Amino acid sequence: MTNEQLRHLADYLVPQRSSPYGDGRDHLLFLAEALRTFRDTGALAPSGADLVNALVVPVTSRPNRPISVLEVGAGTGVVTRRLARMLRPGDRLHVVEANPRFAERLRDDPVLAARHPGVGLRLSACRVEQLPEQSRRSGEAEQSGRPEQSGESWERYDVIVSGLPFTNFTPEQVRDILDLYLRLLAPGGELTYFGYLGTTTARTLVSGPRRGARHRAVVRLLRQFEAAYGLGERTVWRNLPPARAYLLRSHQRPDGLPGRTDDNRQISTFR
Repeated sequence: MTNEQLRHLADYLVPQRSSPYGDGRDHLLFLAEALRTFRDTGALAPSGADLVNALVVPVTSRPNRPISVLEVGAGTGVVTRRLARMLRPGDRLHVVEANPRFAERLRDDPVLAARHPGVGLRLSACRVEQLPEQSRRSGEAEQSGRPEQSGESWERYDVIVSGLPFTNFTPEQVRDILDLYLRLLAPGGELTYFGYLGTTTARTLVSGPRRGARHRAVVRLLRQFEAAYGLGERTVWRNLPPARAYLLRSHQRPDGLPGRTDDNRQISTFR
């Protein structure tokens, strides 16, 4: 099937605007966008429940104070909706999604609209690399109701949940994003992300040795990052495809000294 045929199929699969969305509509939308832009989507279906559980571990072991959470690469919102249900009054959730169709889906999400009124919600329809530039240009725009695209403030986050398909990017892009995550995390803040199992061999067989080498270079970079900041990993077999989630913690203050963990905070672990 040619790229043009894939784009036509994607247009056919995208559901018409209606509310409420169901899981079936979300899967169709996700599949359509995967066919349209697989490099940015990175999968053919949203994350399953077990993988979502692994990615939100830092919120289940949160400190006894309001927290700020950043989700990057929200897709159709399976993790976003879980976070919205878990967060408490005074917490803030900032969702970053570059795909305009996914961002539109999130803006119309009934679960997000029905969250506790004390939970702040903000949606940025852009790449995470654009956030610092937006903050310098536009300043803060906190959304107390329906999330809207807006300029953002520069802030530090207690938790970052990343759904980006790192192995679809270049090593330079991945390094820039990881460095940005470290700058955005508060001292002691935690990051989760995931990767699918068996993709290195599959990438080499399907896409050739050059892309396979790029894929392996990204994996080496991620392993270095995990060696420096990792707390653990969890293999999620009940996912399509099976995946491995990673939990990391920022241990540096802006001045380079070790960060301090809140005394009342339970340590996040993958068990």
